[in-house]
Amino acid sequence: MNNFRSSALLSFFLLALLAGLPCWRVAPIALAVTEPQELLADPRLENEAERIGAQLRCLVCQNESIEESEAPLARDLRRAVREQLREGRSEKQIMAWMQARYGDFIRLTPPFSRLTALLWATPLLALMGGLFLARRFWTRPAEPPTLDPLAEQDDGD
Repeated sequence: MNNFRSSALLSFFLLALLAGLPCWRVAPIALAVTEPQELLADPRLENEAERIGAQLRCLVCQNESIEESEAPLARDLRRAVREQLREGRSEKQIMAWMQARYGDFIRLTPPFSRLTALLWATPLLALMGGLFLARRFWTRPAEPPTLDPLAEQDDGD
């Protein structure tokens, strides 16, 4: 029974740890830009457009960036990013325009604010809760053996 508790507790910690890890992209972005007319002629601007697009969420797919998604809305957003870059706008200006139009949800990594503080703090709170429960579990005092009052009376007779 003790091994079961240990493995269950270890599983809980591993799940809590995995739930708290940010989803960093390990592989390079698989670009969904399939139309050659979408691409910018200037490679420096195209790289910047891809970098900006990788930070923006596809509002249809919701788990992909606009650079990864093949949804028509993502294609329109990619075009908007590239058009604004052609007009000379900076990354900060483009991101502000997207946020003004679609809200903070458009960003794959939402900015830290009072509204998103709980979102950012949830992994830490889950880890602290798990550590608290583990401490209570491991420091639980051993239960004293119960004495049967009838057994004591029988010994005396």
